[in-house]
Amino acid sequence: MKGYGYFGAFIGGALVGAALGLILAPEKGSDTREKLSDATRDFLKKHNIKLKREDVEELVDNLEDAASEEE
Repeated sequence: MKGYGYFGAFIGGALVGAALGLILAPEKGSDTREKLSDATRDFLKKHNIKLKREDVEELVDNLEDAASEEE
């Protein structure tokens, strides 16, 4: 029974945090996504990491499969 209390508190905190993040976000989502994309591109370029779209899509598929197996 105690586990449900902790789980409920965690979910409640996550929901409150997400709501506050949306309300207090300093920029539009499209601007934030663009900054993240630019930062990722710069990181990959700086460390000479080359990824193809197919490789990234395969990685995402593998991660989704692994996540669904754990559930």
